[in-house]
Amino acid sequence: MITEMCKKAKVASVQMAKLSAETKNTALCRMANALEANTDKILAANQADVEAAKAKGLKLSLLDRLAIDQRKIQTMARGLREVSALADPIGTIISTWTRPNGLIISQVRVPLGVVGVIYESRPDVTSDAAAICIKSGNAVILRGGSDALNSNVAIGDVLRDALAGTNVPVDAIQVVNSPERKVAEELMRMRQYIDVLIPRGGADLIKTVVETSRIPVIETGTGNCHVYVEEDTDLDKATPIVINAKCQRPGTCNATEKLLVHSKIADHYLPVVIAALRKEGVEVRGDEETRKIVPDVKAAIEQDWYTEYLDLIIGVKVVKNLDEAIAHINKYGTRHSDAILTADFDKAMQFIREVDSAAVYWNASTRFTDGNQFGLGAEIGISTQKLHARGPMSVQHLTTTKYVILGSGQIRK
Repeated sequence: MITEMCKKAKVASVQMAKLSAETKNTALCRMANALEANTDKILAANQADVEAAKAKGLKLSLLDRLAIDQRKIQTMARGLREVSALADPIGTIISTWTRPNGLIISQVRVPLGVVGVIYESRPDVTSDAAAICIKSGNAVILRGGSDALNSNVAIGDVLRDALAGTNVPVDAIQVVNSPERKVAEELMRMRQYIDVLIPRGGADLIKTVVETSRIPVIETGTGNCHVYVEEDTDLDKATPIVINAKCQRPGTCNATEKLLVHSKIADHYLPVVIAALRKEGVEVRGDEETRKIVPDVKAAIEQDWYTEYLDLIIGVKVVKNLDEAIAHINKYGTRHSDAILTADFDKAMQFIREVDSAAVYWNASTRFTDGNQFGLGAEIGISTQKLHARGPMSVQHLTTTKYVILGSGQIRK
């Protein structure tokens, strides 16, 4: 099954590379319309997934990622239209120059080819990833998690049907309809057909793909994100930021998992912020200094500082100064999103320079690390590696380049 899908995707990718921006945009708008027109079909498939997940005891924060409602389908459709409105990266001349021998050399953006995406229980990824791959001239093979199998297949079928009658090949979008692990492992071996593989999900999934894949991987990251509250922070503004960063959607990778507080304000601020977190249902785990100030906080262990909870749990630590906060983040963080809350420009700039993460914030919630929120349209994932793509990845990040050389008879001597 996988080999046949890959062969079809390879053929489709050749056609995709030739398409005009207008052709791709028309297809994306048709896909958006089709999602809205098939809302009932998608919701019915998703309901089956949600009921099965509840029966298995999936925790609430992950159920939130799995569940779809009419509003979310509208958001998915809007994302497709926003991607259609983005500038087409294909054919863009990045730079051009003339050599002394008269050769004119240009570096031009071209599609990657076939993109494989392996992801967990986020059905909206099916739509977002398809949109970004179509816009960037790529074919895509999507393998979602077993919890969202019915939803992913339903969305994929709707999107493929929408391509019929356009000049975009239907096999530019394919959804793997098997939940079996061996099928995913087979997909990871398809190096002769798939040009890049993108895992999107928790630490175990990403680790498995990175260690197993024979295909080049763009590593998206787990989100052990931090907020550091400096001694000069406006605390009235700080608490709403902390609550938003932790509680708005705790099951997402850009939700804050750790709170660091400067020792000079800890006695005053920790009781306030911990009370606010508990009011939202958050379990607080703290270091020794935190527990001296708020004794009924659960003791944090070493593993807590490394953990992405994806739940209403937060680790709290008191630090002596900015340098200690930065060192802690760079040791325990996952290079995703980290924030400093401070009124001091110089401290903010030091934090921004020295924290080694894909997104670094000054006086804002980490929840903004998102392709849509950054104005990139939808995203295919948030990369925490240091290759050509880092942070939210949109259409320009699913391209590579070729050199185009114009000559007039030159030969090398």
